[in-house]
Amino acid sequence: MGGIINIIKAAFGFGATTSPANAVENFPPDMKYLLVGLGNIGPEYAESRHNIGFMVVDYLAQQHEARFEIGRHAFVTEIKHKGKSYTLVKPTTYMNLSGKAVAHYLTSLKIPVANMLVITDDLALPFGKLRMRSKGSAGGHNGLKHIEETLGSNEYARLRFGVGDSYPKGRQVDYVLSPFFKEEQEQLPALIEKSAEMSLAFGTIGLERTMNFYNK
Repeated sequence: MGGIINIIKAAFGFGATTSPANAVENFPPDMKYLLVGLGNIGPEYAESRHNIGFMVVDYLAQQHEARFEIGRHAFVTEIKHKGKSYTLVKPTTYMNLSGKAVAHYLTSLKIPVANMLVITDDLALPFGKLRMRSKGSAGGHNGLKHIEETLGSNEYARLRFGVGDSYPKGRQVDYVLSPFFKEEQEQLPALIEKSAEMSLAFGTIGLERTMNFYNK
């Protein structure tokens, strides 16, 4: 888990970077992608299940030696992979207003909704199960709910990271805002790495092929 903590800390070390808005402007729309990791800002939430989206984009940024900077409604950075441009976004509005960052970066960077992937925790999937989908209901997830309300549609790609449902009745909020169990923490690095791989594949081989290859 120490490695994950280091990833999170590194992501908050803001340095001089090229503004994503400038860096991606010369890319044609079909080569620009938006990867939105959902989570809540603040150290008290950093290792929680609800922040798995943050963890995945933090990992991607670290692997590409990119540093997040403070942007409108989000921490943001940009990476390139196999000729594609990926803007990584971590909303700073807290989970229930995640759509603000989504709308802003889709519009300002002229990225088609079809080229956006939202990375989120999912109570309906067992821990460690990864599922990419082209659309779907919010399923009670406040971040997805606000994105759907903002876009006026639930037809956007999402990578669902299973966090399980091992909580007593009525304790759902406490569960998603608490850290992973010790045995789960041992498996997290490999799962985060695979989630990052799937996120990049979304741009390089496309949604359908990524789903066919990874959704087992």
